[in-house]
Amino acid sequence: MKDKILTWNVDPVIYWITDSFPLKYYGILFATGLMLGYLIVKKIYQKENIPVENLEKLSTYIVIGTLLGARLGHCFFYDFSYYSHNLIEIVLPIKKIGETYKFIGFQGLASHGGVIGVLTAIILYSRKYKTDLLWILDRVAIAGPVAGAFIRLGNFMNSEIYGKPTNGDWGVIFQQDDLIPRHPTQLYEASAYLLIFGILLLLYKSEKFNKPNGVIFGVFLTLLFSARFMIEFFKENQVNFENEMTINMGQVLSIPFILTGLIIIFLKRKNPVHNNS
Repeated sequence: MKDKILTWNVDPVIYWITDSFPLKYYGILFATGLMLGYLIVKKIYQKENIPVENLEKLSTYIVIGTLLGARLGHCFFYDFSYYSHNLIEIVLPIKKIGETYKFIGFQGLASHGGVIGVLTAIILYSRKYKTDLLWILDRVAIAGPVAGAFIRLGNFMNSEIYGKPTNGDWGVIFQQDDLIPRHPTQLYEASAYLLIFGILLLLYKSEKFNKPNGVIFGVFLTLLFSARFMIEFFKENQVNFENEMTINMGQVLSIPFILTGLIIIFLKRKNPVHNNS
């Protein structure tokens, strides 16, 4: 029924801290997702009698890796032609408007870049602190979908990364952009990620399956990026060059992650379990 279609017109800014710096729902939800992810992994560390101090060090690496990776991923995967000539805006999103410079906010964070950044950060951490890489990846992978879900809720509050037009009564009109009912793909992804979190948590807790280090991480990569690949069919392209592609950039970037996940599962499925922190 068309009268059930949601009209979404929420101001993404909660409060202007200064005339040039806004407090947004996106930022709060992004931080909330990271915090919940930290608490989930903390619970796992406590369950396995691993010093929480180890996680605090790891978390610093992950937060920096997430932000840098997501930012660089957007700039290089989606808008390289612009940022290659405006390098300063990659890390300093400030433009002169009128007579003053104003913070305009990062115009894009790419989730694929964020994952690459996290993986790089964990590799660096594991090398410095002589910790089993796959052991860490398994634990962080359990919490990863929760962080991803909250980031997508932030995209919903921003009225961005929405879907193609739909005739279904589940469509959402993002009034800040147009008056067309669209697939709320941000909510599709958030729901899929929470479901994947549940699956990974059950796999971690299960005593019935052999879980050598790396298997949970492999399942994470396979499920999360398969979900991303499928949902992309319902999304509007984010940048113009994607209109000339058979599948969009989000799908192209998802394929290596899916294949990597499948390879890890195949190679590790018969290996013995090793515990290492």
